[in-house]
Amino acid sequence: MQVSMRHTLLSAAIVVMVAACSSTSGTKPSSSATPKPVPVPTTSTAKSATANLASASGSLVSGKLTLVPMRDGVHITGEIGGLGAGKTHAIHVHEKGDCSAVDASSAGGHFNPTGSTHGRSGTGTHHAGDMDNIVADADGVAKINIHLVGVTLGGGAYNDIVGRAVVVHAAADDYRSQPAGNSGARVACGVINVTQ
Repeated sequence: MQVSMRHTLLSAAIVVMVAACSSTSGTKPSSSATPKPVPVPTTSTAKSATANLASASGSLVSGKLTLVPMRDGVHITGEIGGLGAGKTHAIHVHEKGDCSAVDASSAGGHFNPTGSTHGRSGTGTHHAGDMDNIVADADGVAKINIHLVGVTLGGGAYNDIVGRAVVVHAAADDYRSQPAGNSGARVACGVINVTQ
């Protein structure tokens, strides 16, 4: 008899709990609930920007780049001089817009908001700031015409490159070595600043 009464009480308790749960399932959360985060814009808001590259690490490398939003990223054009005739050099967007150190180490590492491994842009995993190597002509000048995919120009999104630095390196990027492609000293650095 006691066992039967226990079963009856247990069954009644379950019915009450189920009824309580079903009566609250259709209610809206209270106003004290944590609001959802506002999505960060992932499109460019600036029309153009420039990066004036100044020499670093005792080099004579300098130049000027123009950056404009285009399709799925940012297009970079310009010229960089003072390079070795016919030499190949790495170029990357670095995380900090600070070129104050003599060796440009103040620019930090490659711009890498997703925490990816270093690689070649457009082929598999790579940093957002990874770009293909540039090659200087016989006069030591490299004509820049690069499309950097997956980044924005302005807007403050996680992949925004405004306020970061463009860095040119003494050697070519091998696209394999971690964390920066074994590209040697930083020979020029310039901060990306919005012009329009």
